[in-house]
Amino acid sequence: MEELENTIEDDVIDIEDYVSAGKEVPKAQRYRIRIDKEKFIVGPSATGRQLLLLAGKKPPERFRIDQKFHGGQTKRIELDEVVDFTKPGIERFMTMPLDQTDGEPRRQFLLPLEDTEHLEARGLAWETINAEGGPWLILHDYSLIPGYNHQKIDIAINIISGYPIAALDMIYVYPALALANGKGIGGLTPRQIDGKIWQQWSRHRTAQNPWRAGLDCIATHLALAEWWFEKEARTN
Repeated sequence: MEELENTIEDDVIDIEDYVSAGKEVPKAQRYRIRIDKEKFIVGPSATGRQLLLLAGKKPPERFRIDQKFHGGQTKRIELDEVVDFTKPGIERFMTMPLDQTDGEPRRQFLLPLEDTEHLEARGLAWETINAEGGPWLILHDYSLIPGYNHQKIDIAINIISGYPIAALDMIYVYPALALANGKGIGGLTPRQIDGKIWQQWSRHRTAQNPWRAGLDCIATHLALAEWWFEKEARTN
């Protein structure tokens, strides 16, 4: 049977619970997995195509599915690739449409689910793109505190290899910012991203405020960026 059956049973192994607790997933006949925000009951293995169909993504050729491992790493699953649910570290699955119509945001790579949920909860308009310098998260029409020449800006964050274990660094804004009082802002350089010239804010974490793998994410990086904006407006 090509499409997996979503049945409800009491005697199932919840993969996410075991992996989050640092326990080895035992052998079983049925497993509970999470795809995006929903949970499903499956057998010991399934193909990427079956998982997409189970999650209602039809036709599956128009979607991709990634498996997220404990610690934040992700791996794309091909349509005919078999996933063994007892493989160590598999935590959950995420899907993304591959096609795009005019006006729709670009989703050229997947963010960790926690980041996606944070961005959606805040109602932010965002895209993920592959452009100069690697993968980028682009936030559109981001509201800025008073004191600058623009009230809304776009923010770009370079999603470096190894994130979320590896640290995010700096931010990039478009259009270029200046203080409303005419005073200068230090540590700014131009940078081309996605065909436009952005303003790089060279701001970095310190030894007293290091990146905390497993805790820091897009949400905390944005909070830090907002503090950078506030600090510049306040001290100048």
